[in-house]
Amino acid sequence: MRIVFMSDIHGVPSALEAALAKADELGYDKIALLGDLLYHGPRNGVPDFYDPVKVAQLLNARKDQIIAVRGNCDAEVDQVMCQFPMMSDYALLEADGVQFFLTHGHLWNEGNPPPIGMGNVLVHGHTHVPVLKTTEAGLTVFNPGSTSLPKGGSSRSIGYFDGRELRHIAL
Repeated sequence: MRIVFMSDIHGVPSALEAALAKADELGYDKIALLGDLLYHGPRNGVPDFYDPVKVAQLLNARKDQIIAVRGNCDAEVDQVMCQFPMMSDYALLEADGVQFFLTHGHLWNEGNPPPIGMGNVLVHGHTHVPVLKTTEAGLTVFNPGSTSLPKGGSSRSIGYFDGRELRHIAL
């Protein structure tokens, strides 16, 4: 199973369109959305080309391929706009023998890992910085970075699992 991971879209349709075009180019079975989909959040300011309605429309067009979790900037009103479930704090996704724990990162993260055990993958966004590493406890931590508002000198990015390996894809 091929999975595209996106996080921290924050209502920027042009960035989402670039991410979706890359996803189409790579091919995928599922899109895992790691929260902060529509609202820009109070710490980020209003990004250029902010249009949460268009972001919801772009995502709704792919609702059958989406698995999503709630970010710290997502609210119940966002669920009204999205035609796929997005209000859970986490979701589990198994692909090719790998168990992915999907979350936004403000509750579960490397500093507060979920009880999922060695050999599994904690996938989260929230920091807007791409990460791929294995902890001393044997937990793989993967952050695809931000689709629209990168931080820490990183570029806009998504994550990709091709059935064998995880990697970051710059946009």
